[in-house]
Amino acid sequence: GLTVAIVALPLSMALGIASGASPDKGLVTAIVAGFFISLLGGSRVQIGGPTGAFVVIVFNVIAQHGYDGMVLATAMAGIILMIAGYARAGQLVKYVPAPVVTGFTAGIALIIATSQIKDFFGLTMANVPADFIPKWQAYAHDAAAVGAGALALIIVLRRSAPRAPGFLIAIVAAAAVVALLKLPVDTIGSRFPNMQSGLPLPHIPALSLAKAQEVLPAAFTIAFLAGIESLLSAVVADGMTGFRHRSNQELVGQGVANFASAMFGGMPATGAIARTATNVRSGGRSPVAGMLHAVFLLLFVLFAGDLMAFVPMAALAAILFIVAWGMSEIDRVRMLLRMPKADR
Repeated sequence: GLTVAIVALPLSMALGIASGASPDKGLVTAIVAGFFISLLGGSRVQIGGPTGAFVVIVFNVIAQHGYDGMVLATAMAGIILMIAGYARAGQLVKYVPAPVVTGFTAGIALIIATSQIKDFFGLTMANVPADFIPKWQAYAHDAAAVGAGALALIIVLRRSAPRAPGFLIAIVAAAAVVALLKLPVDTIGSRFPNMQSGLPLPHIPALSLAKAQEVLPAAFTIAFLAGIESLLSAVVADGMTGFRHRSNQELVGQGVANFASAMFGGMPATGAIARTATNVRSGGRSPVAGMLHAVFLLLFVLFAGDLMAFVPMAALAAILFIVAWGMSEIDRVRMLLRMPKADR
């Protein structure tokens, strides 16, 4: 649980920012939804929280309906998932074509990577120079150095020490360099000066019939994506452990988790394949590991939340580049392109 929490900590903050929210919203989602996904889900080792697949959807819902609209859509999606679980719709996931999932995740990966260019390079200029060399001179300043350093450190650690928490080491190192050298780099503290610390009190989202009708399509989208991704993650976990997940119970657990996340002002959540795999490789064999991962995240937010302000935005952008590369599934795309013409 502690190992997964160390991986989930910087990832949750980065995904919260990429979704158009704030880092604390990503952490709240990982804590609340992550706990209930492990407690009530149909997989013994599933780890849940905010994932890259939701970034574009959440960003668009916030842009169209505001953050309150996104919270309401998440709560409604939770109810839809619970109904789907009790209606035994969990078996339907096997009819979703694998190439559709591959294309979807690859497209999301491209959008996530593109959205982080500005923070990675620390771009603040209104007008970029037209000529090639001046253009790159404008790009290559302190934030670019911080982002490139964090990205290089993560890649080196993945190759030389794959069990090390590369994401966390990278943001700690980047924060230390920025603080010690007093670099003029955008950080979480400067971008979100009024960020809430600790876990908020639960409250019922603002509800009206008109607003519910507005966000209903978004709620169905969130529910469908959460169901698909969580069940795919559970299948991967089964292959790694030899266990057999209960698909309908997994949908019910995801539904309760998303509803609970909305009650605390969090974002949509689902099973996370990378974090679930980390849990299995670290020795997790029961839901207790996933629940403890949420507890450890809560302890960090309560007792070390002020340290988040020092994390450079460029370092979080580097983390999201790695996430996007993992989602792109380049090898699977190459395999699909080598198939017979009719299958392609």
